[in-house]
Amino acid sequence: MSSEFVHLRLHTEYSLSDSVVRVPELVDAVASVGMRAVAVSDQNNLFAMVKFYKAALARGVKPIIGVDLLVREAGERPQPSRLTLLCQSQIGYRNVTRLVSRAYLEGQQRGVTTIDRSWLSGENLGGLIALSCAAEGDIGRALVNAREREAEKALDQWLELFGDRFYIELQRLGRPDEELYVAPAVSLASRRGVPVVATNDVRFLKSDDFESHEARVCIHEGALLADPGRPRRYTQQQYLRTPQEMAALFADVPEALANSVGIAERCSLVLKLGEVRLPQYTVPEGLTTAQFLRSESARGLSSMSSVRWDSKATS
Repeated sequence: MSSEFVHLRLHTEYSLSDSVVRVPELVDAVASVGMRAVAVSDQNNLFAMVKFYKAALARGVKPIIGVDLLVREAGERPQPSRLTLLCQSQIGYRNVTRLVSRAYLEGQQRGVTTIDRSWLSGENLGGLIALSCAAEGDIGRALVNAREREAEKALDQWLELFGDRFYIELQRLGRPDEELYVAPAVSLASRRGVPVVATNDVRFLKSDDFESHEARVCIHEGALLADPGRPRRYTQQQYLRTPQEMAALFADVPEALANSVGIAERCSLVLKLGEVRLPQYTVPEGLTTAQFLRSESARGLSSMSSVRWDSKATS
């Protein structure tokens, strides 16, 4: 893959709370600047997957399927941390769908979908690459607060789960005191021999789209755009930077750019679309599936008829 950089953290409009990126425009923009791959990692969902997969292949862009997850720790931490998972294969895709489904079934808290840290184990993380989510991940939070031992402990836990499929993520988005994270993160990665990767945590395609993005955030949060006191969690730099812009931004850490391409090369998920997939049921001996379905349907109809007759008799 000849691209100098691949975007691996990117939300589309299917992340309803914080993105205005539309899939067709995204794929066109990626192709126009010569990037041959891009990842979509919407927040807690895979809603854009099929649309993105088809559009990307149609433009000769390699689609990488991922998801941003909110990870809830046991008890002590009020705010969940983040973790991004990227699918390498069908195995990884199946593992992601199980995690996301479980998050919606069991992890809803005050309208926010999360996963429990205890759900993550080696047996359900195969075929997945993990990104640390920079300052929003547990390692990043510890480093920003100068808690290096805590960061080391968190890193040990992720390495135990993912091994060489775990990357420490670097971002330069124009936030105040950003280097309080970047410098110690690079140092930690170097000391422990863990690869780093640069991302731009994309929420809109052009810097001029920042205001429309902020309007969407305000609508979701019920806030006023002009309110000086509202939280401002995003910056105007979270657009689809070109490989040249990213190279200039991370000129001091070139391996962070090269690793984005390396990750894209490690991901080879192939989706088979347009096929009818029905569950395989065990049927009684001597019956075909069609015969068993017919007999079960007749039995169900008979049961419904008797219920109706009983209700008429007692009315």
